[in-house]
Amino acid sequence: MGLLDRISRLMRANVNDMVSKAEDPEKILEQAVMDMQEDLVQLRQAVAGAIATQKRSEQQYNKSVQDEASWQQKAQLALSKGDEALAKEALVRKRTYTDTAAALKGQLDSQVGQIEGLKRNLIQLESKISEAKTKKDMLKSRSAAAKAQEQLQGAVGKIGNNGSMAAFERMEEKVLQQEARSQAVAELAGSDLESKFAQLSAGAGVDDELEMMKQQMLGSAPTPQASLPGTATPTAQPADPEIEALRKKIDNL
Repeated sequence: MGLLDRISRLMRANVNDMVSKAEDPEKILEQAVMDMQEDLVQLRQAVAGAIATQKRSEQQYNKSVQDEASWQQKAQLALSKGDEALAKEALVRKRTYTDTAAALKGQLDSQVGQIEGLKRNLIQLESKISEAKTKKDMLKSRSAAAKAQEQLQGAVGKIGNNGSMAAFERMEEKVLQQEARSQAVAELAGSDLESKFAQLSAGAGVDDELEMMKQQMLGSAPTPQASLPGTATPTAQPADPEIEALRKKIDNL
């Protein structure tokens, strides 16, 4: 017996889970409003039927009252004519309509109470349906927003899971590396250009200094004196071998 109970409980749980998953809030709300509207139609029909029955009872009651009055007049007429037996028979008929009118009067009072209750229920149901329609529209909007949010979160999760964002990050890293290499090349090119200008400036300074030294050395050599008239030309002094060697080296530069 315990096993059967567990199986039955499991089956009910599975069925409830399937039903819960299959429930669409929008469809359930639409169906609920339709059911309430069907109840409203049935209640209106019930109210209309009760009112029709009340009208018929009123007609029967009025007719019974009229018949009662009519037999009352007939009894009085028979009695005025001295026919007591006929008057008595008329009073018996009158009593029948009197009892019928009394029964119909009680029925009418009961029907009036029932109809008033049905009308109140009808008004309440109409109010509930109006409120349910408003709430249905609001819940449908909330449900649609929740579905959209769920789809958005799913899309965001899917983007994160399928590596798309990782691909963007990798491409961004590559672009940063390319920019770094480009900047390094530009810096190296600028540095090389500056070094060339620096070398040119340094070379020009050395050349100028060398030229100045050459001029100084050449200017330090003795200048031959012109011979005056009547004087003997001095004999040329032999050149210094070291000076000559240095002059040749400078000339070869």
